[in-house]
Amino acid sequence: MAGLTAANKLYTTAGSKELLELCVVEGGNRIGGRIKTSEFVGNRIEMGATWIHGIGGSPVYKIAQEINSLESEKPWECMDEFLDEPLTIAEGGYELNSSLVEPISNLFKKLMDFAQGKAIEEDGVCSEFANGCIKNGGLSVGSFLRKGLDAYWGSMKDQEEAQGFDNWTRKSLEESIFSMLENTQRTYTSAGDLETLDFNAESEYRMFPGKEITIAKGYSTIVESLASVLPAGLIQLGQKVTKIEWMPDDGCHNQSLDIENGDGTKPVKLHFYDGSIMYADHVIVTVSLGVLKQGIRDNSGMFSPPLPRFKTEAISRLGFGVVNKLFLQLSPNSDEDGSDGMRFPYLQMVFHQSDSKLRHPGIPWWIRRTASLFPIYGSSNVVLSWFASKEALELESLGDEEIIGGFSTMISNLLENSKHLCNGHAESCIKFDKVLKSQWGTDPLFLGSYSYVAVGSSGDDLDTMAEPLPKRSNHSINSKSSHPLQILFAGEATHRTHYSTTHGAYYSGLREANRLLQHCQCIDI
Repeated sequence: MAGLTAANKLYTTAGSKELLELCVVEGGNRIGGRIKTSEFVGNRIEMGATWIHGIGGSPVYKIAQEINSLESEKPWECMDEFLDEPLTIAEGGYELNSSLVEPISNLFKKLMDFAQGKAIEEDGVCSEFANGCIKNGGLSVGSFLRKGLDAYWGSMKDQEEAQGFDNWTRKSLEESIFSMLENTQRTYTSAGDLETLDFNAESEYRMFPGKEITIAKGYSTIVESLASVLPAGLIQLGQKVTKIEWMPDDGCHNQSLDIENGDGTKPVKLHFYDGSIMYADHVIVTVSLGVLKQGIRDNSGMFSPPLPRFKTEAISRLGFGVVNKLFLQLSPNSDEDGSDGMRFPYLQMVFHQSDSKLRHPGIPWWIRRTASLFPIYGSSNVVLSWFASKEALELESLGDEEIIGGFSTMISNLLENSKHLCNGHAESCIKFDKVLKSQWGTDPLFLGSYSYVAVGSSGDDLDTMAEPLPKRSNHSINSKSSHPLQILFAGEATHRTHYSTTHGAYYSGLREANRLLQHCQCIDI
């Protein structure tokens, strides 16, 4: 998204074609990066970016409107915007009514609203402890949430202990409901543990107003539209860059990089996996933060000379997590044998805590930190579950039979007492046929899904990610021999307030294109 947005802007700006010779190199065999629309048993689904996060002011929504991508005759993921009420079931098959779930859900929402800087009513839970927490440097979202849960329990201690179920106390149910909501938040942020998610940065994150929707004709139509203005051959697929050589503006650069052409010298040299090379005046790097992190960890020589310390420290401090999606097809007979033809619900799953001896031994650990399983639209026979962190990576390593076996055991346990589904025969009336999963964590072109501000990092690090190289100094400004803006950086992890989103990537691509256009005096900013 970032690279194609930048290319689109550079190519379509009046006068730029005379000044800029543009080329887009893509390591994979398709455009789009972490946007990847696919198909599963006749349904259009998203393997990567899924949602337009608020339609009010979103550039993605504007493009989708312009290219008529918001309507489709073919069914698509989440086309009905989840109109069903969730069915919350605890391990052992205990259906939880709203009087138990809603107080914890409301508490969690109020805590997250407070963390995100939204105005909320004083309710005695957030007010007393939150003001102290917010001043505490290094506080995580996870610890803030748990302080909120403890405060809630403290406010309820004088009330009579309500009964739970056979092997659930009221308090253990409340804690596991809270954990379920935390697990959903993990997939929103990509933070494997909310204890690593910085509290102070959370309030800087911005969302657009309005509802959140999916794109009927697929998210890939957005990047295809951006790319459509570029002439054939300008985008080169399968061109994996192995090294970028550049010239720090300190007088110590590698003279061998200078090659004479009609306009002088080109300071940047790109090396490709097939042994070919390319020279450039400017390169906009839009690889994921995960790829940049690996380059630092492995000391792989991705950049030569290596990136300066201010840049590598920001890369190291910021968080970058793995989030994967799992699609499961229900067997054709899953609506028969006692289920009275009722469609699969929006299922919220409440599991025993990790230290509980009451956990069902057949439910795999990698399922226990996913929060929900639901049809991709109301009448669909395809259900979806989201995974984060270690569970997401484990999912990538599993075969289809092992995944189906794990989910079958879990569903049998949760629905064994259900009055709404299967009449206690979940193992025979709900079966899974096919599996499709994303694998962002092990894909070498991405090595994860999206960024977050980790404890120890800050929004300043996101701004640092966006700084071009060589860094501006008095020397570089005044020197006639300097080569400014050799390496520019774009992508969701370079946007301070819209990181982790496609629109953040879009804005970053525009930012860097405009930086170059201003440098080339194509536009005034």
